[in-house]
Amino acid sequence: MPFLKQSRQIEPPWKEWDRKAQKSGIRHTVYSVNGDQYTGEWLDNKKHGKGTQLWKSTGALYDGDWKFGMRNGFGTYSVPDPVTREYKKLYSGEWKNDKRHGYGTNFYSDNEYYEGEWAKDKRHGWGRMYYEDGMIYEGEWSEDSHGGQGMLRLVNENRYEGSWKNGKKHGHGKFFYLDRGQLYEGVWVEDIPKCGTITDFGREGAPAPTVYPIPKVELANSIAVLQEAESIFLSDQE
Repeated sequence: MPFLKQSRQIEPPWKEWDRKAQKSGIRHTVYSVNGDQYTGEWLDNKKHGKGTQLWKSTGALYDGDWKFGMRNGFGTYSVPDPVTREYKKLYSGEWKNDKRHGYGTNFYSDNEYYEGEWAKDKRHGWGRMYYEDGMIYEGEWSEDSHGGQGMLRLVNENRYEGSWKNGKKHGHGKFFYLDRGQLYEGVWVEDIPKCGTITDFGREGAPAPTVYPIPKVELANSIAVLQEAESIFLSDQE
């Protein structure tokens, strides 16, 4: 009895090519159309795991952790020096969704850098900033500015300890004038001392003390006067 022989299904070549093009696991260097290069681990055609990315347009280099195509985990971002062409580290630390997030160190120049917490590519949380001119800020940050409680030490060793808002001294704080042996303690509003007390502080050992010591306050109830003034300034800022 005659029977029909089923024809063998021949798979189109493009399907085999497509399977080979799928990237998963460790791969050699993969070049993008724009010239970018990536060497490392993949998952479902996305950078995932350990890997190194080189951007052709800028020469920037990232080496670290990836998750579903974005920098996630620990990694280091570097750029070539315009003169020597040697790579200089810009950021080393934690990443999330392709942004600096968590704890890390960012280098702005050879003598200026920040080490501390980040959130969505901004300094946010606790951190310490070393400035080019020698100043040091240590404390809380909010949206890339001094915000919360922190201490700023100037080059001459004078320092401010207290509240900050939008990068300015704001709220209760103390300013130690160690060069002349005085201490101001009170309320600040947008970097300006509004009301408080100033007293001698280490005047005997100060390098440039004032000619005369601060006289004694003769107000009958100086504390009450100060508290009332502080409450007025602070309520105006709410």
